[in-house]
Amino acid sequence: MDHFAHESAVIDEGALIGRGTSIWHFSHLMPGCRVGENCNIGQNVMIAPDVVLGNNVKVQNNVSIYTGVVCEDDVFLGPSMVFTNVINPRSFINRKYEFKKTLVRKGASIGANATVVCGVEIGQYAMVGAGTVVTKDVPAFALVYGVPAVQHGWVSRYGHKLEFNRVGEAICPDTGEVYLLQNGQCFLKLESINK
Repeated sequence: MDHFAHESAVIDEGALIGRGTSIWHFSHLMPGCRVGENCNIGQNVMIAPDVVLGNNVKVQNNVSIYTGVVCEDDVFLGPSMVFTNVINPRSFINRKYEFKKTLVRKGASIGANATVVCGVEIGQYAMVGAGTVVTKDVPAFALVYGVPAVQHGWVSRYGHKLEFNRVGEAICPDTGEVYLLQNGQCFLKLESINK
């Protein structure tokens, strides 16, 4: 076995788990879910069938990831955050063929106790604040928080709030990477990476 699973974890046959992944106390990985390499699955996490987690995904305690959710590489899911997969649930109506897809792009972070209503896309390196309710798409590098989520600026890949100058450029204080703000979208200036 090339991953670690605590003895109290339940891993159903057909769950695919990548090398170097750790699965902690009382978590349940269901058939058909795919978890990438070097992930950390915290305590009391449920991963439903057909969920896809990329490499290096961090899932904190008490998170349920329902069918329809796809998280790309380097995603962070904070403690007790919530995904949904049906827009109009009723206990007496079977809507398992109406699951809506939720896509969390590379490097995005979702804070503790946030709720993500199904059918949205959270852009790469976006940051969703603790307690936020996401009801619509979140742009790449956006900082959103509130109920419902409202954008309050932009963040770098390293999570620093970006301050743009008159020509629409900002620099990450950690890396020196340059970001551009054009037509309401934030981009990483490619030639600034790994200077």
